[in-house]
Amino acid sequence: MARVTVEDCIDKVDNRFELVLLASHRARLISQGAAITIDRDNDKNPVVALREIADETLSPGDLKEDLIHSLQKHVEVDEPEADPASITGGSSATFADASEDDDQPEAVTFDRMTEEELLAGIEGLVPPEKSDDY
Repeated sequence: MARVTVEDCIDKVDNRFELVLLASHRARLISQGAAITIDRDNDKNPVVALREIADETLSPGDLKEDLIHSLQKHVEVDEPEADPASITGGSSATFADASEDDDQPEAVTFDRMTEEELLAGIEGLVPPEKSDDY
């Protein structure tokens, strides 16, 4: 494949905008040192990324997930849900009894702040100095 165009890749990724996002993300990964899955043939990173998508050496779904993951500031961790039988203990145990078991995880506590504490903290902030530039 001498030249890669959008038409070569559009049957792999339906949306042209998404194709550009995926190819640019992959080109950035290549420039950061990721291993390429095809021969470079003296092509630049964006062309290599498009050729990888066109040749289906990379899954567009995997690229999309990687792009989403790279843009997230807070990554949620999927934790397995507790089995309803293990929550009740399989008997008529109460929550007070369940909290005394060694098998149960410790309760998570959060720091709470009253409105007065928040206002006191805000009042303690120093405003930025004004300069003559503005």
